[in-house]
Amino acid sequence: MRGALLAGLIGWGGSVSACDVALMLAVDVSGSVDAREYRVQMDGLAAALIDPPIADALVAGRAKVALMQWTGSGRQTVVINWTEMTYHADVGAFADRIIAEPRLWRDYSTAIGEAMALSLSYFAQVPECLRYIVDISGDGESNEGRVPSATWADLERAGVTVNALVIEESVPGLTGYFEREVITGPGSFAITANHFDDYPVQIRRKLYRELTQAVAQSGTR
Repeated sequence: MRGALLAGLIGWGGSVSACDVALMLAVDVSGSVDAREYRVQMDGLAAALIDPPIADALVAGRAKVALMQWTGSGRQTVVINWTEMTYHADVGAFADRIIAEPRLWRDYSTAIGEAMALSLSYFAQVPECLRYIVDISGDGESNEGRVPSATWADLERAGVTVNALVIEESVPGLTGYFEREVITGPGSFAITANHFDDYPVQIRRKLYRELTQAVAQSGTR
């Protein structure tokens, strides 16, 4: 299974020396996320990255990964810039950095569109990658700053896909909002976590889907 996955990734990625995907992990730290829920997200994300099939896919695709914390307008920061996943040790080191990363903000609003817009300047730093993906988590609708859909045209021009992990603990049915107003790009999708405690399992599902599905446009950039 593991060997077949690696062979498949190499086959559709074109070359193990190329960067298949630049993956921006955008974590919600708005006021609706308490300290325990922040910890669940960070620890769950770190554990997902080192899960063997996901780590294998990152290394096989020479992925570049970055981590953003985001909340209200003017409060979005890439706290770990692009890091190439050349070896499994790189994946482990990145996961350790995620676990150790302090929370920057606690009591602000939800500016999803601003987080999406910030990603554009960072994707411009990695033109060698074949795919650009924003992997955004959120537990509420955008209520400040640019509306998410206002960023779609710029994201489309840059070839960026936005996928979402929607945490419905406080807002049942929130996934529908993300599907209508947030996700964009070829093959974009949203996955639901019914509660924050579901996040670790669902982020694994999401990363596996993002990293291992063959995307027809991978070789077109």
